[in-house]
This record gives sequence, C-alpha cells and structure tokens, in this order.
Amino acid sequence: MKELRILSPTAILGYGFPMASFEEGMKRKPHVIAVDAGSTDPGPYYLGAGKSFTDRNSVKRDLEIMIPAALEAGIPVIVGTAGGSGARPHVDLTVDIVKEIAREKQLSFKLAVIQSEFDKEFVKENVRKGNISPLFPAKEISEKDVDEAVHIVAQMGEEPFIEALENGANVILAGRSYDPSVFSALAIKNGFNKGLAIHLGKILECAAIAALPGSGSDCMFGYLHEDNFVLEPLSPLRKCTTLSVAAHTLYEKTNPYILPGPGGAINLHESKFEQIDDNKVRVSGSRFVPTEEYFVKLEGVKRVGYRTISCAGVKDPIMISKIDDITQSVKERVQNNFETYGITDFFLDFKIYGRNGVMGMFPDAPQSAGDELLIIIEAVAPTQEQADTICGFARSTMLHFGYEGRIATAGNLAFPFSPSDAKMGEVFEFNIYHLMRVDDPKTLFPIEYIEF
Repeated sequence: MKELRILSPTAILGYGFPMASFEEGMKRKPHVIAVDAGSTDPGPYYLGAGKSFTDRNSVKRDLEIMIPAALEAGIPVIVGTAGGSGARPHVDLTVDIVKEIAREKQLSFKLAVIQSEFDKEFVKENVRKGNISPLFPAKEISEKDVDEAVHIVAQMGEEPFIEALENGANVILAGRSYDPSVFSALAIKNGFNKGLAIHLGKILECAAIAALPGSGSDCMFGYLHEDNFVLEPLSPLRKCTTLSVAAHTLYEKTNPYILPGPGGAINLHESKFEQIDDNKVRVSGSRFVPTEEYFVKLEGVKRVGYRTISCAGVKDPIMISKIDDITQSVKERVQNNFETYGITDFFLDFKIYGRNGVMGMFPDAPQSAGDELLIIIEAVAPTQEQADTICGFARSTMLHFGYEGRIATAGNLAFPFSPSDAKMGEVFEFNIYHLMRVDDPKTLFPIEYIEF
C-alpha cells in the first residue's frame, strides 16, 4: 500500500459536519473514518459525574451517518475517548447509541468496545511499586489520592486499536485515548512511518480547525504516503496553508519540537511544511522516537463539594472603581457571619468579567476595566444546601453593601435571571494527572466484541 486515506468528519463526535463535506470525503475512498469524541478541556466535572459534555442526540446524528457509510464502503469506523471522558459510564453511553442505530437501521457488523478505566487496587499496587510519577504541576501520588478518585482512566496508544482491527472489528469504540492514536492505528498496522502517522493524527484530531477559516464542525482529509502526508479540507470555504497546519502542530504543546505520547514522542526538528496547491499542504520529516520504557497518562478526579452561583451586572462607575475593596469586604462579612455557626469549610469567590475576568488568574496581567461588569458569585461547600446558603448571603450582602460615594438607595446589582441563584451541583477537581510505567500496553485495555 503506497497511500492510506483517512477521513476526519468533525473535531469532536457530536459537533456535527456538513453533509456536502462528508460526501466529498467519501468520494475520495478513505480507508478509515476516525473521530475523537472527548477531551479534558471542559474540566474535571464530566469525568467525575460520568456524563458527556456533548449532546446525546448530536452524537447519534453523527454516528448514524458515519457507520452506514463506512459499512457500505467496507471500511472501519474508529472512535476514541467515547462519551467525552472515556470512563466506563461514558463508553457505555456510546455503546447504547450504537445499539440503537444498529437496531433502527438493521445493520450487521462487528463492534469492538475497549475500556480504559482502571481499578483502584491496580493503581494502588503500581503506586507501591513506584511505577507512577507526576506530570507538572501535579504532586507525588498517594494511595489516599487513588481512594478519593471517582474515576481513573488511562490514555491508550494505538496498540488496542490495532488488535481490534486485526480481529475484524468494523466499528471500534474506545475509552480514553491518546488523540492521534485513533487516526494512526490503521496506518501503523499497515507499516507506515509511525512518526508521520502520529503527526497526521495530531492534526486530523481537530478536523477542519487546522484550516483557514478554522471550524470544529467540518471535515478534513488526510493522505499518508511513505515519506510524507497531505492535508485537504473538504469544504470549498476552507484552505489548508503551511501556517494553519504548522500552527495546529503546536496546538496544546509546551515544546514545539517534541510531542510526547504513549511509548515515545514525535520529533519535529526536521519537519517540513509545503504548500502544494491552493488548499493542500504536504508535511514530511517527522519521526517517532520511542522511550526506553512505556508510559501511559493517568487522569483521575475527586469530588470536592457542591457549587451555587449568582450572576449580576454592575454599572455604577463609583462601585466599579472600588470593586476589589468591596468584594474583599463582602468576603470578610460572609466569613464572620458563618464563623458564628461554626461553618468555615467553604470556598467563596467573585469572578469579575469586564475587568480581567479571564486574565485575573495571572497576577502580572495588565489591568483593564470596562464601564460595565458582570460579577459571578461562586460558593462551594460540602453540601448543596450549604453552598446555597453561602451564595445567597454573599449575594444579598453585596446587593446592599454601602461604600464610600454610593448614591444608589436601592441595590448595587442588576440580576439578569430570576431566581438569581443557580445550583450547579457536584464539583470535582483533578487529583491524578500522572504517568504510569507499564509492561504491556495492550493487556491494560480489555476488548469486548459485540456482533450485530
């Protein structure tokens, strides 16, 4: 095989794609349809809650187009990080969707389901053996961290996908996956250059985001050859340029030349980006450098409480000029009030948009302010009831807080919603973000086969 063709329909399963673009992709006779279905970008909540950040109906819409088209063409469909986070509940959710599609469309095929959630005792055993090390800024892991985690997943490489393909799977649904593995597995199985295959997967994982103008809801096509690969967007509205493709290569990476993953890294020191026509880019020179030992990345979250928020607008220029002093005084008043009841285990924060709401986490960021602010009052406490109480007290305190120069005799805050307070439910945080040394990357990820 001199060329392997890969269709990436969308940046995340459930984000959708234009049918015209998908049909253009199928005209190019791909050897595989591959799609990434998840990310840690939406934060720890979805892994902890066992819920998907993508809409079920949208995921079903994408799959009920992709699967029949692939079966008709005689090619596999590969889905990684199913359900958004890749733990067992997320994978099971996606399996249920596939079962519905198979039943409703009366399809016949072989499904491979690859799980990536680890048993806590297995992880603790590896903690005791010294096989787990932190990724910055995580700290050294303890058995207590493992016990506190709700779900622990590991990013699988291409090996489990290759095994499923070798066993004749037409559709593969996998738990947490190293994003490029979904796209590179068939190529590596067929002997293509691993560095080029993974680099191509790194770009295809986000579909047309790597084009200009970028879109996470449009298709991208990859042509992999012996010594290069070519990228082509499938909508006439978009173009791949050397700038857009090279820029996306650096996406989410701290080192522009070394992109690590399971079992090694791709080295880009000799990578070359060439514009070969108006909308296609050819990439060459990328190579895979294996590590002496094989590591997989662990992701785990723990429950830290419950959250309630209240959103309010501020227009008064006098209040805006004093907002830091006001929020600090309100915090002190809330803390003083609840100390009387022995309640001190809570978190209270004021996120101020219109005045460094995004950049405020960086202490050296230049200060800027608009003539209106949106203030989000956030309370996190051990129970939802306590979070409601703290948020409500902070909101009413700030609403009527008296500050020097205040003219208004009513309230300081304008509430866009009634009720003003919103229960956000459980709060999770990442407590496991580590590398684990493994002997066999395949046995860690069990595969179940289902015949339709």
